[in-house]
Amino acid sequence: MKVLAAMSGGVDSAVAAARAVDAGHEVVGVHLALARMPGTLRTGSRGCCTIEDSIDARRVAGQLGIPFYVWDFSERFKADVVDNFIEEYEQGRTPNPCLRCNEKIKFEAVLDRAMALGFDKVVTGHYATVVEGDDGSVELHRSAEWAKDQSYVLGVLTEQQLRHCLFPLGETPSKDEVRAEAEERGFSVAKKPDSHDICFIPDGDTQGFLEDKLGKRPGQIVDRDGEVLGDHAGTHGYTVGQRKGLQIGYPAPDGKPRYVLDIRPKTREVVVGPKEALSVVEMAGAKVSFAGLDPVASGITTGETDGGLRAFESFEGEVQVRAHGETYPATVWMEDGVMRIRVQTPISGVAPGQSAVVYLGTRVVGQCTIDQTVSADQRSLTGA
Repeated sequence: MKVLAAMSGGVDSAVAAARAVDAGHEVVGVHLALARMPGTLRTGSRGCCTIEDSIDARRVAGQLGIPFYVWDFSERFKADVVDNFIEEYEQGRTPNPCLRCNEKIKFEAVLDRAMALGFDKVVTGHYATVVEGDDGSVELHRSAEWAKDQSYVLGVLTEQQLRHCLFPLGETPSKDEVRAEAEERGFSVAKKPDSHDICFIPDGDTQGFLEDKLGKRPGQIVDRDGEVLGDHAGTHGYTVGQRKGLQIGYPAPDGKPRYVLDIRPKTREVVVGPKEALSVVEMAGAKVSFAGLDPVASGITTGETDGGLRAFESFEGEVQVRAHGETYPATVWMEDGVMRIRVQTPISGVAPGQSAVVYLGTRVVGQCTIDQTVSADQRSLTGA
């Protein structure tokens, strides 16, 4: 099988490429150049997709004896990830740029080019597994190493994309085993630290980055009854659940701190209130995708189809709203093109723009981008 190994320059993708070679595949390595200005992406131990990472990837490819190329996806990365990140904050939402990068760059863009060039599959170092059924269907599942499981950020992949994905690390029981294997193979990246934070914000100052891109847009900080408590320089400087940096100057009448409950860019209002109001019991989103057959086609539930899935009856599963976050028992159903999720235990600080990934055991059923949440006291936090 002819496969394209996406090599980030880290230890996971290096070992994944090596295992693909060991499996007898015809492997070609590729590193993605995501920024034309080196200073716009992180460097060092906290880096991701930097020049030094490309050098590390090239070195590993040389040791494996496979062809190696660098693909320039900087324009696509800016449009689909960086600009999207800015636009989402401008609209009062909290996006996950890593998830969007996986969706638009590492799989959609790379897969499209790989298929056009005659490759059968794309290999990555993600911790997740693709299970193929006897009927030819495919499912995305959690990895054996739950602490490193990355199925959440892969929840946006479609059935067609999954058919062309190969995750050699999915059944590996621990990251330590991957590092030990890299050391045995003589890879210099064996002890290289994992990347963290947002790669296109070099200094880690997200608020400063957004202010530079969007400028100052002063408005008011209000409570849930509309009483003005203070001023702000721009709604893009706040996220749902935030406590610090509100600069109201005094606590609530009961003496307890206030938290950001809602962000309203149109009126330039930041709504604050008690921590209890952050407890979300229901969420919904219209941007929906399924990682394999949809719930009706796979027999999880029943529903109606009309030129594409429009509605299905509820089923009991679990939902995860943050990478490496907890999962919560939930009832999931589809209504008029919107995925709705009701959790048994309230989740604190869920923000529009986050992805709600739905699981059935270890299987990723699908996901939606959250547009609306409802708090436990039945006062809508967003989308009112």
